[in-house]
Amino acid sequence: MFVIVGWLIVLVCVFGVYIFHGGNIMVIMKALPFELITIGGATMGAFLANNQMKVVKATVKGLGMCFKGSKYTKERYMELMALMYDILQKARKEGLMAIEKDVEEPHESELFKKYPAVGSDHHVVEFITDYLRMMVSGNLNAHEIESLMDSEIETHHHEAHAAVAALQRVAGGLPAFGIVAAVLGVVNTMGSVGQPPAVLGGMIGSALVGTFLGILLAYAFAEPLAGVLEQKVEENGKELQCIRTTLLASMQGYNPSTAIEFGRKVLYSTERPTFIELESYVKGKK
Repeated sequence: MFVIVGWLIVLVCVFGVYIFHGGNIMVIMKALPFELITIGGATMGAFLANNQMKVVKATVKGLGMCFKGSKYTKERYMELMALMYDILQKARKEGLMAIEKDVEEPHESELFKKYPAVGSDHHVVEFITDYLRMMVSGNLNAHEIESLMDSEIETHHHEAHAAVAALQRVAGGLPAFGIVAAVLGVVNTMGSVGQPPAVLGGMIGSALVGTFLGILLAYAFAEPLAGVLEQKVEENGKELQCIRTTLLASMQGYNPSTAIEFGRKVLYSTERPTFIELESYVKGKK
């Protein structure tokens, strides 16, 4: 939502001031379709040539996320930590083997069904159950699991950032493609030097629209999208860090209440519930 609002502000300010100072908007509108096709087509071709298909798909998916609100709210994090508390509390009271069925069949588990927002998220469920399975097996110690978690989170981080990097490269290339479109317009103008000055002036003005569009699209549209997507990637990684910290605290012998407190502390302050809020939520879910 804020992306669209930001774009509207850019367009109103840029074109509004231009018209207010007597600019002829028709010069831009006349050249706009041809310049957009040139710049947009060149950008799309370069984007496809520069990225593997998995990155292309991830970028398209990421663009859709940019126009949606964040799902990583305080309520979601409280649900996540309440789920972790219930799992760890069951393991503490009944033994690790008691959660084996929950780990192997999470979609049939009453614990995961109790928290639908988190329990329906495939990536979160997989991350939790993979490491709970290792804890149940007892073959790895806390330091080994911590190292493995760090490696997986780092891999996830790099994979998600591929789409961000792709968008940043697009933003970096747009001004250059704008210059390409402008140069083509100048070449066309030079081939018409016999025309009256008014005609030549219009042709030069149309050519410069290419440079203008390239810069505007880069810094007002593509670069902000890359920034929003990067922030969403960081949010996603923060959720995995919360799970990691909670499970490791449990493996080091802390009780479930203290373990989820460890997890709470790694969250961003804007979404982090207070100790009282989390405690009340967990008690209310019992």
